[in-house]
Amino acid sequence: MKKIILKSIITCPNCGYQKDEEMPKDSCQFYYECNNCKKILKPLKGNCCVYCSYGSVKCPSMQKLV
Repeated sequence: MKKIILKSIITCPNCGYQKDEEMPKDSCQFYYECNNCKKILKPLKGNCCVYCSYGSVKCPSMQKLV
């Protein structure tokens, strides 16, 4: 079984700020507030969560599918 990665670097598309975050193991995260510019990020069309849209690693749910 493939090891699931729980850490992802999320990058704000508005200001470019990056932060290392731990992803939830059993759910998708639909909203994320940038710590720098305070913009609320939402998933891009076709993605299940903000980590799949703006993270360096896809969310655990998507990792399990691949």
